[in-house]
Amino acid sequence: MTQELIEVFADGACSGNPGPGGWGVLLRYKGQERELSGAEPDTTNNRMEMTAVLMGLRALKRDCAVRITSDSQYVIKGIQEWLPNWRRNGFRTASKKPVANEDLWRALDEEARKHRVEWQWVRGHNGHVENERVDELARLAIEKMQGGR
Repeated sequence: MTQELIEVFADGACSGNPGPGGWGVLLRYKGQERELSGAEPDTTNNRMEMTAVLMGLRALKRDCAVRITSDSQYVIKGIQEWLPNWRRNGFRTASKKPVANEDLWRALDEEARKHRVEWQWVRGHNGHVENERVDELARLAIEKMQGGR
């Protein structure tokens, strides 16, 4: 039985860095879509980018084939290139310093291992429809948290 692919589009945003931040996720499966978003009062852009991907993965109820699309090179390179070394080195960088955002990297690693994940980077703010939508969700989550609409 061929497993259907679930698409996860994820983005984070910050109003100031650090500052109030939001994240947005669009999940697509067999033509059905679900949107998720949230915000934190004091965070960084990288943490919101990571949180978006993490929340997208956590929304999956069972082992899946997943394509995660993000405009964050930090997330994509981190998970594909840097994480294996960090894991080997006890979450220390090459210069023996603690890895920034270790809590989220560990959580992302744990969630990603539950699935067969394909990672895809797209250029942000470049007309990619789903990426523009999740960016909007992240920004709207910040506004809502701050008492806007």
